This record gives sequence, C-alpha cells and structure tokens, in this order.
Amino acid sequence: MRVLVVGSGGREHALVWKIAQSASVKQIICAPGNAGIAEQAECVPVKATDIKGLAHLAAARKVALTVVGPEAPLAEGIVDEFRSRGLPVFGPDRAAARIESSKVFAKELMAKYGIPTAEFAVFDDADRALNYLSARDAPMVVKADGLAAGKGVTVARTREEAENAVRQAMIEQTFGAAGRRVIVEECLEGQELSLMAFAHGTAFLPMQPVQDHKAVYDGDRGPNTGGMGCYSPVPVADESVQGEALETVIKPALAGLASEGCAFSGVLYAGLILTSEGLKVLEFNCRFGDPEPQAIVPLMESDLVELLVATIEGRLDETTARFSQDACVCVVMASGGYPGSYETGKRISGLDEARRLRGVTVFHAGTEKRDGDFVTAGGRVLGVTATGAGFAEAIERAYAAVDEIRFEGAHWRTDIGRRALEQEQACKTR
Repeated sequence: MRVLVVGSGGREHALVWKIAQSASVKQIICAPGNAGIAEQAECVPVKATDIKGLAHLAAARKVALTVVGPEAPLAEGIVDEFRSRGLPVFGPDRAAARIESSKVFAKELMAKYGIPTAEFAVFDDADRALNYLSARDAPMVVKADGLAAGKGVTVARTREEAENAVRQAMIEQTFGAAGRRVIVEECLEGQELSLMAFAHGTAFLPMQPVQDHKAVYDGDRGPNTGGMGCYSPVPVADESVQGEALETVIKPALAGLASEGCAFSGVLYAGLILTSEGLKVLEFNCRFGDPEPQAIVPLMESDLVELLVATIEGRLDETTARFSQDACVCVVMASGGYPGSYETGKRISGLDEARRLRGVTVFHAGTEKRDGDFVTAGGRVLGVTATGAGFAEAIERAYAAVDEIRFEGAHWRTDIGRRALEQEQACKTR
C-alpha cells in the first residue's frame, strides 16, 4: 500500500521510520516532511493544515492510508474531510479532537464522568481570573483553553507568576484565540507519565508508558517546552498502575466521548501524574505525543501499519501491541534560545557518526537541506534516540550519539532517563 503521513516533526519521522518496516507498504509520502524524513519518504510541500490540499494529494496518489501526526489539522477537521471523500484516515474527527483542542471540554468531560483530575475553575474574563487568583495560594497551574503547541501551560510557583500567565494569555493574547479562556487549577505533585492507546469507540489497545520531560533545563527547571526528551518503559508505572490508568482514565474517557456523541478513533493520549492521593489526569491529547513516539516505536515489535488499519476498521480485538523488554531513551537537541526566540540555518555535523553507533537512531524534528548539508529549521532540531538492555546502556548510547553531533547554539538536557535508571537500580536491590 501507499501511506501518507501528515506532519513535519520528530513524531512524524518516528512514524515514517516504523511504517517503512511494514511488508505491506510499498511507498511512503510525507507532507510536508523534513530533511531527515526525506531519506525514507517522498516529501511533498503541502502544509499539515492545508486540509483540502492533503485530501487532493491522497486521492490523486491513490493513498491507502493517511496517518495524521499533529493536533492542529485534527482540530480543524481533516478526518471529517477525508471521510467525506471516502479516503481512509487514522485519527479522530473534529468533535472527538476537542478532548485536546479545548482543555475546558476535556476538564468538563472528566468532571462529568468521574475521571480523576485536579480541581479547576474556568474563566473567559481576565479580571475575574485575576480576582480568583488573589484568593488562592501558590503553586497553581494556568492553562490556555486552546492549542498552543505545548506552551500554553504555566506551572506558577508564585501568585505573581500565575497573574502574569493570565495576562499573557488573555490580555496580551500571546497564544491568540487559544487564550480567550483559561483554566486555573490546583498544582499536582508527583511523577508524570504518558499512556497512549489505540482506540476505536470504547475498544482500545494500550501502548507501554513513557515519561516526557517538558521543562527546558535539568531537574525539571525552567519554562515548559514541547518536550526535551523522554524514555520508556517507566519503572514506576508497574502493572498495577497501568491497570488503574486503563480502568479509571482510558475506559471512562472513551465511554464518555461515545455518550457525548463524539466517539473516538485514533490514538488517545493521557498525561498522568502519580500523586499521594492516587493517579490523576493532567491532560488528554487526541494523537501520538511528541516526542513520546521516538521512545516507543523503536521498542515496538508489532507491525504499526497493522495496528493503524485495525484501529480504523474497528478490529482492535484481533491484534496485539507487542514491545521488547529493552529500554529506550530519546534526547532532544534544541536550537539556542528555544523555547523562546531562536535562529535557524545552523549547519549540523556528526549525524553519520552518531547513526553508526550501536542501538542509535536519530529522528529529525526541525531540519532542512541546504547545499547538500543538513541545517537547523526549528526549535527542536533532533531526537537522538537509543535502545539498550537496560537504562544504563540506553542512556550511555544516547549521550554518546549526542556528543558526536554539532550545531551552533545546540542545547539539551543531560538528565533524560536518570530517574528511570535510579528506579531500575532500586528495583534490582530489593
């Protein structure tokens, strides 16, 4: 079959890399793709938000399966458009995608169907939000309602930080229309993890957990980013924790969406936190996370295309999602200044040397080719990923590969996977 992957980041490169391993696939097209993806797929310059253009491309090229990576086209109705034309597409329709495109919708869904989450209040007026904050104790969390590329959430350690977050979102309109409404919620403490599941209606097939690192600096310090790295599996998320997540989060969320008349089909992503009061939901996403797939698909032993098709066709009970027992660590190399302003066009060297290292795969997130050289073209540039028999080996391999790669202003976290290594070692000594 011919497969179209929509998007241009590290998530899409990981999906293309895994899809290319399927015996059923003869060609992969990626729109718009990036320079790394172009080594495995035909990249076509159609933007991920050009829904009609993508539908025309899929029809003209007789694409048998379209896989949508980013959240924006899902929120804008790409699945609705494709289905209206009889084009097979993986992802939720516009109505179901609201579980990510509107944090207010997601929180109200959780409240209605008893899904554990933080206490919250919703505001569409900045003065009311600021008055509410004046009577609250920090820390607290301020979230823009709409899509903000992973940057619309502020964990405020002081009341002043929370007030600034409200002003940025609602008055300065830093996030545009996404900040017209905000949520203020209690700040939950504990270890975070992400759990994704292939889902169709109320049926689902979970993947193994992964832990993302949102903060830009070591020790989870600094502003949130789209993700500075991740690892899988998550030692703290044992079978008991995973079972609780499926029963108290994934099942009722899918049942709730179906009851609301917007049954879900695609990948449901639950951002979770293990608190002293139990497991709670931080957020839902309506697609594969980013960079989480870069730490999951290298461990996936199942044929990803079979899983995607089984989801679309409602046959999840006929397949399984198998993963190896290895560990995987992904370190994001970012442009200088990210997540703030940054320069692009910086020449990248050392990629071939890094990829020759055992167990290493380098996923491109923001790159392009100029005069035969790879150059930076985004905030997150590369996802340097490695597998190993355990976290010690995976971490060592990943950072050895990072050491081979150079571009001006590059920065990365040096502690990706360290918490998992400590937990893994603690388990061995028990």
